[in-house]
Amino acid sequence: SRIAQYEMAYKMQVAVPEVMDINNEPAYIHELYGTEPGKESFANNCLLARKLVEQGVRFVQLFDWGWDSHGTNPADSIDLGFRNECREIDRPMTALIMDLKQRGLLEETLVVWGGEFGRTPMQENRDNSDMPFLGRDHHTDAYTIWMAGGGVRNGISYGQTDDIGFAGVEGRSSVHDVHATMLHLLGFDHEKFTYDFQGRPFRLTDVEGELIQAII
Repeated sequence: SRIAQYEMAYKMQVAVPEVMDINNEPAYIHELYGTEPGKESFANNCLLARKLVEQGVRFVQLFDWGWDSHGTNPADSIDLGFRNECREIDRPMTALIMDLKQRGLLEETLVVWGGEFGRTPMQENRDNSDMPFLGRDHHTDAYTIWMAGGGVRNGISYGQTDDIGFAGVEGRSSVHDVHATMLHLLGFDHEKFTYDFQGRPFRLTDVEGELIQAII
């Protein structure tokens, strides 16, 4: 097994540099994503994601930080930092979907965009004092994720909040429901995909999880 690990490490060392190089991408692709070779950016990461998928990598995960918008300073405020974050991600994440589609990869690639939680619809206030910047607190009762490709229905929205976006009132789904649906789209039956632990088979969706049929 140790020899196999060394061989795998060598294969990765040989293959990864070429895959990670975006310098050879045509000008129209850089224009589409807004990428700048040699610069750290979310746009560059989205282009790398497409290249990895194109090379057969089965799971790719991208992270973008800076969304904890409590409004304690300009960088994490709704009216300043939040807008800047949106400007940095809107173009490349749209480009990723378009690029996967034009290469015939979107139908077999499930793209999931989400976070840990939503934000309150009202402004956050700390210590009953005037906040110099607009911010919102953590909120778990209503937030949105989106999916594309991989068997997801196009052009629909599922679920609805109340008038101010504070609580879900229609189509409420648990994390287990989302995971069950993702597993289904990846070809797994979440009720049969189990592992033995402490004397009984456990599911990744525990004892919950229903497919969100409306989006499949």
